[in-house]
Amino acid sequence: MNSTLNQGAAHGPTSFFSKEATIARPGFSRWMVPPAALAVHLCIGQAYAFSVFNAPLTKVIGITKSAPDDWSLTTLGWIFSLAIVFLGLSAAFAGKWLEKVGPRRTMFTAACCFGGGFLVSSLGVYLHQIWLLYLGYGVIGGIGLGLGYVSPVSTLIRWFPDRRGMATGMAIMGFGGGAMIAAPGSVALMNHFKSATSAGVAETFLVLGVLYFISMTIGALAIRIPPAEWKPAGWTPPATANKMITKNHVHIDQALKTPQFYLLWLVLFLNVTAGIGVLGQASVMIQESFKTSITAGAAAGFVGLLSLFNMGGRFVWASASDWIGRKNTYFVFFMLGAVLYFLVPQFASAGNIALFVLAYGVILSMYGGGFSTVPAYLADMFGTAFVGGIHGRLLTAWAAAGVAGPVLVNYVRAYQVAHGVAGADAYTMTLHIMAALLVVGFLCNLLITRVHEKHHMNLSAQAAS
Repeated sequence: MNSTLNQGAAHGPTSFFSKEATIARPGFSRWMVPPAALAVHLCIGQAYAFSVFNAPLTKVIGITKSAPDDWSLTTLGWIFSLAIVFLGLSAAFAGKWLEKVGPRRTMFTAACCFGGGFLVSSLGVYLHQIWLLYLGYGVIGGIGLGLGYVSPVSTLIRWFPDRRGMATGMAIMGFGGGAMIAAPGSVALMNHFKSATSAGVAETFLVLGVLYFISMTIGALAIRIPPAEWKPAGWTPPATANKMITKNHVHIDQALKTPQFYLLWLVLFLNVTAGIGVLGQASVMIQESFKTSITAGAAAGFVGLLSLFNMGGRFVWASASDWIGRKNTYFVFFMLGAVLYFLVPQFASAGNIALFVLAYGVILSMYGGGFSTVPAYLADMFGTAFVGGIHGRLLTAWAAAGVAGPVLVNYVRAYQVAHGVAGADAYTMTLHIMAALLVVGFLCNLLITRVHEKHHMNLSAQAAS
């Protein structure tokens, strides 16, 4: 690392962040790369815990209760929505730049945006200007989310060609688990800073902005990329036994001209739509399904358990895909998911809480597994040269599913209730629709074949990449 630092000093202050300066020296252990990725993903996973700020933000002026000039929950809801929109936009449009400048500069930019977004939001709370929260956490922070999400992925895939799924699963598991650290940590900080004149939110935002910037910067400084033609000791690339794994590369712009990209887009969209639609309604769903036996506290525990399945599934399913193949893993997601969605209403009507909880746990594990398996699927199909940028563009499916899933669940349920269907029974049609969506996803996955060689980069371009 000292030689890298000296190299950076020799060529000016910016060269340390260049792609060339991140090339690993002989003897570097590839197992140092997953912790660097986790240092970023555990931070940006805070996004899943942003809801802990909603209630305190409605009492910034009133402190103990909402004052007439305090913000409403509907006003505050746009902060998270903007963050997810800009996550998708930045991931999609910064793909080429990511591949050009390398992971270190991209991850450091993500640290500046995500940490800086909290600082701007802190000022917004202090001045009580909602537009500063929209700009800070929503726009600037959202850009940090997108860059931070995709930047370590292509690097991990290049370091672990023998275990692509496991490597990306480790990092993306961090995104799923970040909320488990952020939620109690944020509440503790707000309680610490709360006073007669402050709800503690502005101070908490300030502290989190600094802490997240430091952690993400450490990850950016620690990241390394393998030298050209590097491969793990003792590992030889498989022959043509698996026709779904290419040895060639497809340019990021050319990938958009292939049917495989759009089929994979639909595969991710349908898997995420089915999972995210029920994730937001899990607490209400279990309480309405078991009114006499599930309290609000037990429902909160159920949601926490689903978070564990969501996080664990990101690692377990992605690792399993190294053994059974990416296409087969998604076949399991769609087949098993459709069966479970169809059976859940029957478990509820039978009063079987254990099977109800287990079914949802498996469903949410496959929801998380879909996120962590798709980068390796992309690398198999399009090669590793531009996989980070292609992954970024594919994440627009996540943004679309983030709208479609909750809208589908909420509106179908509202229609059912308005027509006299009991609350517990109103979810039956919704779950059956989700099962149908997964069947469509199964068909899309079935249609995916190897990318035609006409889309491959030529040999000289591949060597340069």
